[in-house]
Amino acid sequence: MLKLSNLLSAIKPLEIIGGTDKNIVGLSSDSRNVEKEGMFVAVRGVTTDGHKYIPVVASAHVGAIVCETLPASFQQGVTYIRVENSAEALGNLASAWFGYPSTKLKLVGVTGTNGKTTTATLLYEMARMEGYKAGLLSTVCNYIDSVAVASTHTTPDPISLNSLLARMVAEGCDYAFMEVSSHAAAQHRIAGLKFAGGVFSNLTRDHLDYHGTVENYMNAKKSFFDMLLPDAFALVNADDKAGAYMLQNTRARKYTYSLRRDADFRGRIVEQRLDGTLLMLNGREVEVQFTGKFNAYNLTAVYGAAILTGFNPEEVLVNMSRLVPVAGRFQTFRSDKGVTAIVDYAHTPDALVNVLDTIREVVGQTGEVITVVGCGGDRDHGKRPMMAHEAAIRSDKLFLTSDNPRTEAPEAIIAQMKEGLTPDQLRATLCITDRREAIRAAIQSAKPGAVVLVAGKGHEPYQEINGVRHHFDDREEVAAALGEL
Repeated sequence: MLKLSNLLSAIKPLEIIGGTDKNIVGLSSDSRNVEKEGMFVAVRGVTTDGHKYIPVVASAHVGAIVCETLPASFQQGVTYIRVENSAEALGNLASAWFGYPSTKLKLVGVTGTNGKTTTATLLYEMARMEGYKAGLLSTVCNYIDSVAVASTHTTPDPISLNSLLARMVAEGCDYAFMEVSSHAAAQHRIAGLKFAGGVFSNLTRDHLDYHGTVENYMNAKKSFFDMLLPDAFALVNADDKAGAYMLQNTRARKYTYSLRRDADFRGRIVEQRLDGTLLMLNGREVEVQFTGKFNAYNLTAVYGAAILTGFNPEEVLVNMSRLVPVAGRFQTFRSDKGVTAIVDYAHTPDALVNVLDTIREVVGQTGEVITVVGCGGDRDHGKRPMMAHEAAIRSDKLFLTSDNPRTEAPEAIIAQMKEGLTPDQLRATLCITDRREAIRAAIQSAKPGAVVLVAGKGHEPYQEINGVRHHFDDREEVAAALGEL
């Protein structure tokens, strides 16, 4: 319970109708969950507008309603607060409601198209190796120190987010690391948070179904760096052309990392295998349990961010060798018959290119590379032929299949993917709608020494079809298929 007058100090009301000397018992942006004498924040969402529920909420005797547009009539006893942006106000109110938890630990955010989960998770693991209690907010799973909390979004809504951070503070966490998605930045889910630092990985085509243009997508990422305070750090990939753009308006201390040029944190691949890499970090060699240039970027970012967060550089270097890959990110399986399968979350053209180029670099031009890939339904249609094209030119055999078709017909998605293939590429491609059968067929077709990449879903333990999530785990399917060889 908090005084309304105290809560209002967290936002900038344009207009207040009603009294502010009252207690508020709860905070919600969901009209179904608002308590009597609670506060309802009417947010304009993607699928619905909270403003249309104001009359119903008001009649339930809530204490206060925050909105961008005042209703035509007012309910007696309810305080109405008009603001410029309800979503931003919700973030600030949620932070205040939970006692500003982000100010009571060091919170580091990671954004970019690819590498967010790996970088944030490895920073969390690094902090725990250093002997600290830490929290993680990620696509795969949230953690309050060692306790797992199921994850439903890359970045939770502001109330859930601040609730998790408050639980981390209560458990004595010194640090928290979180993925900052473009949706979360655009929807102000991170408003009201104080970040100790921000990391940018890269920017390639993704989520255009939501953002509309690459420029909008890029600006959503940039808005995260724009909100950083002068005592925070901003660490960006100098090899990505969007890196410098992220730093243009930030007030944070600016740092760069790179594999190709001079930077504050410089990485270089010395030698790589399917199960590891000899990596040079600022002139020091370290053997890591990761493969690929994309992982070298991730690890260089982790190295730099860990040092900027305050960890001992020598201990960081030692612990780099102890870090292990994140579930579903270049996760390797091997059969007794000499076939290797890799499960990876790559679901954008760029990510697929990175993974397949890495596999090809390791197996050479004579090694057989087989790819199983699909595209999600109800998402960016434009990348579907691109995904198939990039996979085809880097694979000896290609299996196009379902991903999460959602409300679309899987066959229609596959047909759009095929549009990116030449006649020659089509002859080396099989279309198998059933993902389980596609994985099994690809592995059965592999010769000893071949590498089969199963891309797109990674850690996800489900397949979403017409609004229903059915249990399906690429890792389980790969292990079963390899066992049948």
